[in-house]
Amino acid sequence: MFLVVFRNCKRADIDARAYARDAQAMEELARRQPGFHSFKSYAGEDGEVIALSEWADEASARAWGRHAEHAAVQGRGRSGYYENYTVFACDSPRIHRFERTRA
Repeated sequence: MFLVVFRNCKRADIDARAYARDAQAMEELARRQPGFHSFKSYAGEDGEVIALSEWADEASARAWGRHAEHAAVQGRGRSGYYENYTVFACDSPRIHRFERTRA
């Protein structure tokens, strides 16, 4: 598994409608990419967003990063959507799980 964490803060003057349209299109496109496993996004009260995507391997995640349509939206993100962002990526993350058993 390869994990990508996208931590971001949006600009105050963001075109929210355009952003929502691009975000939905990119999620739908990502789900069709080879190696895609999952995507979830969480927003804090302060507006910071953490988006997590899981991929089969680093090659799949990098291919997504280079996808032409995704690259175009990334450019729009830097020019018009994000105040700042950080991407964290790691393969073979140490994982601890807990699952309550139901009787």
